[in-house]
Amino acid sequence: MPDSALDPARDPFPGRQARIAALKAALEERILVLDGAAGTYIQGYGLDEAGYRGARFADWNCDLKGNNDALILSRPEIVRQMHEAYLAAGADVIETNTFSATTIAQADYRMEALAYELNVEGARLARAAADAASTDDRPRFVAGAVGPTNRTASLSPDVNDPGKRNVDFDTLAAAYGEAARGLLEGGADALLIETIFDTLNAKAAIFAVGEVFDALGYEVPLMLSVTITDQSGRTLSGQTPEAFWHSVRHGKPLCVGVNCALGPDLMRPYVEALAGVADCYVSAYPNAGLPNAFGEYDETPESMTAHLKEWAESGLLNIVGGCCGTTPAHIAAFAKAVEGLPPRRPPRPERAMRLSGLEPFVLAG
Repeated sequence: MPDSALDPARDPFPGRQARIAALKAALEERILVLDGAAGTYIQGYGLDEAGYRGARFADWNCDLKGNNDALILSRPEIVRQMHEAYLAAGADVIETNTFSATTIAQADYRMEALAYELNVEGARLARAAADAASTDDRPRFVAGAVGPTNRTASLSPDVNDPGKRNVDFDTLAAAYGEAARGLLEGGADALLIETIFDTLNAKAAIFAVGEVFDALGYEVPLMLSVTITDQSGRTLSGQTPEAFWHSVRHGKPLCVGVNCALGPDLMRPYVEALAGVADCYVSAYPNAGLPNAFGEYDETPESMTAHLKEWAESGLLNIVGGCCGTTPAHIAAFAKAVEGLPPRRPPRPERAMRLSGLEPFVLAG
């Protein structure tokens, strides 16, 4: 279906298209604040196996400890409290607790059949919290989180068989499409495809989301966030940030950014690289440093803020938040640091053919 056939009036969710307009207007005016880590917040409860199961899954047929998405159904009060904490800290945008809510990722817990419900209810929880925190002059927004799954379409899981794959494009697209539909039904204002380590996975998600929009007859903004896995400056599937952008720009995202894997000290060059080429808004939500010997994160709100404020002052940011290891205290510090600073203005690159493999290629017109 061509874009001209998409009609915002077809959106059945009350007020969503007005919120989308408000989101776009806010991005023109200021740097928006995204929330922080879900896993870090949930770990603070010290839940055991019974704590994850709750009444809903008391008799489930395998262990659920560590399945944070399942808490949407078994312990929704914890998820609601997390959203409320980040909103109180100053987040403009909160993510649904659905990072692993696909049939592929939930297979580890034999919960494939619950993937759609997880997305619907996850979006409803976030929507209720955002609506309660919204005011006329400051609406709050919900980004439906779509994680990368625990499979990769580009790389072999067997070092002795380079051609082997444990997932294919169609399977990924089906899983992503189901998740996207659930998030939209639950009231998400945007869809955030995040922690992208394999660009082919992301392209399957972009394709699936487009198919969903075509079927529904309306759309919401698409947000993308890539993960640069180490100091090589590349994704796990080998692309530089610029090459990644060339690979996904056809999705016409509202914003593109970098999250996870690195702390703010190491992430800056990759945020700057995207900011220099992307003709949309740019987001960044780094980890609270690299994990230490105990698997914990050492960057404090103050130490991270010193970096993120400089990024904002250098004109690199439209959206800022935190990934692994960050807490409401981090988000509160980020919100204060960027308050009043002007947002990045996207460049208007000259018309050209832009291609990519592992490296970007530009053929001037």
